[in-house]
Amino acid sequence: MREYPSVLKYPALLSLLLAIGLSACGRPSADQVVNYDLEYPPENGGTMIDATRGEPSGLITMIAGEAAASAVAQNIFSSLLRYDKNLEFEGELAESWNISADQKIITFKLKPNLKWADGKPLTSADVLFTWKLITDDKTRTPYASDYKLVIKAETPDARTFRVSYAEPYAPAVNSWAGLDILPKHLLEGKDINNTAFARNPVGSHYYQLEKWRPGEQISLVRNLLSTQGQPRIDRLVSRFIPDEASQFLELMANNIDTMSLSPVQYARIFPARPELQKKFSLYKELGNSYTYLGFNLKHKPFDDIRVRKAINYAIDKQELIDGVLLGMGEPVASPYKPGTRWSNPNLKPYAYDPAKALALLKQAGFKKNQDGILERNGKPLSFEILTNQNKQREMSAVLIQRRLKDIGIDVRIRVLEWASFIGRFIKTGDFDVVLLGWQLAIDPDQYAIWHSSQQAPGQFNFVGYKNQRVDRLLERGRMELNPDKRMSIYHEFAEILLEDSPIVYLFAGYGLQAMHKRIKGIDNPAPPAGIGHNSQDWYIPRPLRRTEISQ
Repeated sequence: MREYPSVLKYPALLSLLLAIGLSACGRPSADQVVNYDLEYPPENGGTMIDATRGEPSGLITMIAGEAAASAVAQNIFSSLLRYDKNLEFEGELAESWNISADQKIITFKLKPNLKWADGKPLTSADVLFTWKLITDDKTRTPYASDYKLVIKAETPDARTFRVSYAEPYAPAVNSWAGLDILPKHLLEGKDINNTAFARNPVGSHYYQLEKWRPGEQISLVRNLLSTQGQPRIDRLVSRFIPDEASQFLELMANNIDTMSLSPVQYARIFPARPELQKKFSLYKELGNSYTYLGFNLKHKPFDDIRVRKAINYAIDKQELIDGVLLGMGEPVASPYKPGTRWSNPNLKPYAYDPAKALALLKQAGFKKNQDGILERNGKPLSFEILTNQNKQREMSAVLIQRRLKDIGIDVRIRVLEWASFIGRFIKTGDFDVVLLGWQLAIDPDQYAIWHSSQQAPGQFNFVGYKNQRVDRLLERGRMELNPDKRMSIYHEFAEILLEDSPIVYLFAGYGLQAMHKRIKGIDNPAPPAGIGHNSQDWYIPRPLRRTEISQ
């Protein structure tokens, strides 16, 4: 979902997903001319500023289940493994790992002398504790399914953690790159679903929490006991600015260093403003995400496939790509990144066909009343689209509203603040239709999103999708080690999903990022993992830093 994180975290992408906002309280004088294109040697220090639309509900990712939380938390917590710039596995807390010949046992050896930010030792007992926590049925998490396949977890010694599976599990290694390891000494015996630790965490990664100002910002400072060494930038601050236009004003005023741009800002405003081009570099990349319209299949009339498919035909997806994204997006027909091996090339999006939509609705028993609204048994086809404060989604909702009105469907739009949206509606299933997005893992396993068992409050199958064939394919796919066979399984899965239309795929948009040129050390061109893969090595030369005062 567009604000939910991937089923797996991406440590390499920390700054881009993060919206690391930093507070700074000064800038070079207005008449000072600064050449940001000069080269400077690496040095430590400085503050980096970013902005995020949504304030995290908490910083325990397994509980929060949202991108706003994981973006900050991935700077605080470490996993056993992570992805390098080429999207290959490398150790994070783990010094090494070994997979048995039968593919059923993974043994991790931790790096020596690991510590939490409070100085306590970080050992295999913490890893075992975290595994027990995420697999505890009392823990309200959407991520448990990967880890419940472990039939035995053990700690032969303080630096060794070993897991055993009943059968080979294809995403096994991938899953351990996505689990934030939590401190046993601070959380043992606590209710993980309702703990003050979520707002005052202690981790082991590059940064630690400095201060959380509700409704304003989160600031992080360098963790001197980091298990990964020291980052060059001293301080990260993530400011909560829901409105995209306000973010852009802050960017132009030199108050934030980076933000995700809208297509208008990227394609029209920046090219027309030479002064902005002198200060900012722009980046464009197609990420692992897509935007969709999702139906609550437990609510009528969305339990009727004819209604869902009719709405799919009634929406002009190319109009959304052209009008909302200014052409900077791709059509989507499967829940995978376009162009990857997991995306079924034979699938095409539902064509824009109002006549076919009306024919399906007629089959489903709907007729237009005197006001031109479709109704069945005296009940109008009317519903509310819920979305969060995101201009692309709001604009998409308006265009969808207009197209559905054309065929006689009455649609209302409700835009909510992120935390309320998730807590009051998504986690409770109290909605008819949502307009959201999914950020996906690199591994193609989507059991947590689409398997019928994943519908409890807080889990990811909140649309209530249930298909026994899909369940079996998802179960087979995660156990299949042959890449070509896995690909065939997920192609078939995507074909069924497209036919069932539990969601309407709208588009996969390009990530459009502006980065202030004061931030040095960014790889150009960007590697497969994106520009943020080495953000710990980014630096801010002293002459380019803002004047900062203590807060």
